[in-house]
Amino acid sequence: MTEGKLAARRGREVRRAARAQGDLVKLGAIHRRIPAVELLHSEAVEIIEHNAETILEEIGIEFRRDPPSLQLWRDAGADVQGERVRLPRGLCRHLLRSAPSVFKVHARNPTRTVQFGGDVTVFSPVGGPPFVTDLDRGRRYATLEDLVNFIKLAQMAPAIHFSGGSACEPMDIPPGKRHLDVQYAYFRHSDQACEGTPETPGHAADAVRMAQLVFGADFVDTHAVLLGNINSNSPLTFDGRMLGALREFAAHNQGTIVVPAVLAGAMGPVTPAGCMAEILAETLAGMALTQLVRPGAPVIMGSFVGAVSMRSGSPTFGTPEATQMIFATAQLARRLGIPCRSGGGLCSSKMVDAQAGYESANTLLPTVLAGVHLVTHAAGWLEAGLVASYEKFVMDADQLAMLHSLAGGMDLSERGQAMDAIREVGPGSHFLGCAHTLANFESAFYQSTIADYSSFEQWSIEGSLSAEQRANRVWKKMLADYVDPGLDPAIDEALQAFMTRRRAELGDAVEED
Repeated sequence: MTEGKLAARRGREVRRAARAQGDLVKLGAIHRRIPAVELLHSEAVEIIEHNAETILEEIGIEFRRDPPSLQLWRDAGADVQGERVRLPRGLCRHLLRSAPSVFKVHARNPTRTVQFGGDVTVFSPVGGPPFVTDLDRGRRYATLEDLVNFIKLAQMAPAIHFSGGSACEPMDIPPGKRHLDVQYAYFRHSDQACEGTPETPGHAADAVRMAQLVFGADFVDTHAVLLGNINSNSPLTFDGRMLGALREFAAHNQGTIVVPAVLAGAMGPVTPAGCMAEILAETLAGMALTQLVRPGAPVIMGSFVGAVSMRSGSPTFGTPEATQMIFATAQLARRLGIPCRSGGGLCSSKMVDAQAGYESANTLLPTVLAGVHLVTHAAGWLEAGLVASYEKFVMDADQLAMLHSLAGGMDLSERGQAMDAIREVGPGSHFLGCAHTLANFESAFYQSTIADYSSFEQWSIEGSLSAEQRANRVWKKMLADYVDPGLDPAIDEALQAFMTRRRAELGDAVEED
């Protein structure tokens, strides 16, 4: 099929979806109208940067089981001893000059293409849990049906701008072949932009090939249509699987998110400043490698921050120290001129309770105030990331819409200033019936889809429902109202044929290289 025919079919597909969706109100990505809060003073940031460069120069980073990466570093002038790579001070920053400060990841529906960088904040849902839970069936292993449900919820939720990747792991599919079904599910059931499946080089290559079938090979070579989440194996290590996936994505001009998964006290020091030096060192090395593979390849600086309890060793989230690291990540990324990913709706709670709400709020609000560009795990995260919760997904999504309104800034238009209302009412009266209120009451304030604002008596009459019980009704209605965006039959057929061939070639276990 020619590129022109593919483009024409994509256009028809988008028009069909637009007609089908009717009154669905989807908010675009946030264009922040509030300044980014810089928690750290300049001297503190410079100390962290200096220490990160010292780590790279004196201690080094291990690039394990990936000779091509080691050769790229040798050619760039690094000191490579075995798998340990020591990087001259300033080398990574020099290489990152070719990385874009702003780039887009294109969606099947062009109106849902998202930008990373600048004044934009993008919300993406939970990713990776092997378990799911809801009030009806409880905690259980996730299935492909659950994954499709979460993709549909992300498609419908107004303030989720990016579908993310593997909202839950479909445990009913062998791990060696699972990535095919995951990638297909995102392309089939959503027309938003999404992540790829970069667990191994082979998985990353399959994701790129499937994207080429959807968008066309020439388009993919010049436009990012996927993001790949590349985790370092902290402390100070990248393994061969992630490195091969990073090189595959970068070589095809697809976006990578380099993310050290550092829990302070386990994979990093117990102090935020120490953790941030380690995080910066690892991200500098990983991001710079993308530019050695292909100068100009889009890349995002990431951090996944939390701590371990010094009593139990379990992960903790929503703590003051994690908040400090979210702000620091955004500041350091701005100084590099690289988009950043951090934060989310993170919590350690085992149920959708006050702990879950507090910890998630203490993570999400600082993330927006810090000026983070990509907010992953923004909806549905529970139990330190082991569980994707249906009820928490829609409760979090409600909070994301509130944050969307907050980040838009205060309305200082003539309407926002409301001087006509103040003149009309004057001293000692009220604003309930004035012309300004009557003209604006329907859109005056954010209206939660979950919260209850009625009297105790009315709440009792209506069943005395908790927020979680109301959320249970909401996600079911969202799935019932889901509108299939469709997929061109020829593209669908090509994807199915590719998946059938690859399933026959792959074993059930995940490949080693």
